[in-house]
Amino acid sequence: MSMTDPIGDLLTRIRNALMAKHDRLDVPSSKLKAEICRLLKREGYIDEVEIVAGKPVDSLRIYLRYSPEGQPAIRRLARVSKPGRRVYRGADAIKPVLGGLGVALVSTSKGLLSDAEARNQRVGGEVLCEIW
Repeated sequence: MSMTDPIGDLLTRIRNALMAKHDRLDVPSSKLKAEICRLLKREGYIDEVEIVAGKPVDSLRIYLRYSPEGQPAIRRLARVSKPGRRVYRGADAIKPVLGGLGVALVSTSKGLLSDAEARNQRVGGEVLCEIW
């Protein structure tokens, strides 16, 4: 069965795993999903991501990050640009998420960047999601 929004599916699986207090989850792999996870790791929202070889499709194994008190590092995942309504922003229109406490993932001509990187490199693009 084909999926109309694989990024939304990834975010929902992460959200569900966090609510269930899982330490890791597996999702079907793609280049964009791997890049999103790499950016989340670099920003400190997840601990680790690895590619697990599978017979029909490879999987991404995502290790979630929690505080010592058991609170998840990710408080909220919000999909901004959806298949039915794409959201594009110029470099000047990309605003910090929660005054810089969160991060927006922007798909640009220079690859997938955080909102701060997109503003610094003066490139706009499609705002995929916001995380805090």
